[in-house]
Amino acid sequence: MESIFNLLLSDLVEYFISINEKPFKAKQIFDWLYKKRVYAFKEMSNISKSLADKLIANFSIDMLIMKRKQTSKLTNKYLFELEDGNLIEAVLMRHDYGNSICVSSQVGCNMGCSFCESGRLKKVRDLEAGEIVRQILMIEEDIKERISSVVIMGIGEPFDNYDNIMKFIRIINDPLGIAIGARHITVSTSGIIPRIYDYANEEIQTNLAISLHAPNNDLRSRIMQVNKAYKIEELIIAIREYIAKTNRRVTIEYVMLKGVNDSLRNALELANLIEGLNVYVNLIPYNETSHIKYKKSSNEAIMAFYDKLKKCGINVTVRKEFGGKIDAACGQLRASEVEK
Repeated sequence: MESIFNLLLSDLVEYFISINEKPFKAKQIFDWLYKKRVYAFKEMSNISKSLADKLIANFSIDMLIMKRKQTSKLTNKYLFELEDGNLIEAVLMRHDYGNSICVSSQVGCNMGCSFCESGRLKKVRDLEAGEIVRQILMIEEDIKERISSVVIMGIGEPFDNYDNIMKFIRIINDPLGIAIGARHITVSTSGIIPRIYDYANEEIQTNLAISLHAPNNDLRSRIMQVNKAYKIEELIIAIREYIAKTNRRVTIEYVMLKGVNDSLRNALELANLIEGLNVYVNLIPYNETSHIKYKKSSNEAIMAFYDKLKKCGINVTVRKEFGGKIDAACGQLRASEVEK
């Protein structure tokens, strides 16, 4: 049975028309789900019993199961169980400007980035839009606070689940849905170039982040299998065309791996690669795990890399570290549960 949380407002309108009900009923249902947070059709007081019965017969309104939660001062990490028993993760990060959530887009991941915990367990399936929506709803319910920004950067490659991701974005961006502003929604991709071009044509003011992590093809192909299909030169062209089409700045994500991609030579290569592009670089201290050989770059190496980029005129930040005392690496909590 399809989840009610999979539906756009326009999908609900079409459904009500198809059963000879007034289209405005769709707005009423959205109001119950996303404003009043009522998750039982029979409790929606302005819905007739006969209509509630039809909705019960056609749609699931069930939430996910919260399997585990880990907390630290600024971070909560959640392990959710789906209706089919599969597990996914989401992470809440508290900033001075509000609460941010990192959501998963797939069960497992096939991108095979050698430094990434979530890629150790291969993709089982894509998440439906409603399974991603419910990650937000459940965390808001848990903390009794509003989520102000969303990053699609958890388990999975969002652009490998493109249609569901776009539906998810439109549901949470809808003023009658969760009403998260487009400029507070970021999609992160490892570089699936055809979908970058598709995304540029969506006419929505969301943000794009590119997981680059290396400044040349040889190094990037060693640590990221996607580079064997989509070379850096092609990726840079796609980024340039995305910026020209959308007039939106792109984030370049760069995880700092000790002795792998953190030399001053790598920094200079990166500066030359992105020179002239409307981008900024986000340097990410690596979250080490017991299953993967890579180590986090020293703070000195990270700051030297930062300084080199700055001197080359590149906009650059160092991501604040979250969750150092919990299983913070993407996919780590799920992997520990699956491998028990």
